[in-house]
Amino acid sequence: MAVDYSPKEAHAKWVAGEVVIIDVREQLEHDTTRIDGVPLIPMSELLERIDELPTDTELVMLCRSGGRSARVADHLNAQGEHGEVANLEGGIIGWAAEGLPYEGETPS
Repeated sequence: MAVDYSPKEAHAKWVAGEVVIIDVREQLEHDTTRIDGVPLIPMSELLERIDELPTDTELVMLCRSGGRSARVADHLNAQGEHGEVANLEGGIIGWAAEGLPYEGETPS
């Protein structure tokens, strides 16, 4: 089971360059609300785009509320090819609720 980082923990690690956050939501969700600098690799495209994931740093998966990203993190951890993969607890909703920076509409 993937490690869960709170939004503030994930943000601090991301700003420090210790993790790469990957948004696994779909394009329409990303177009509405996004975190500047966080790449989008939708869960529906993950298998085709798996080679785009870095393998030299810890990954933190992000979705709307934390469910999809937890499944992606668990899948990647089971594969064992991407080091430690964590989940961003509460997703972008939790991120915004903590007052962390994002662009677009307030997620709900």
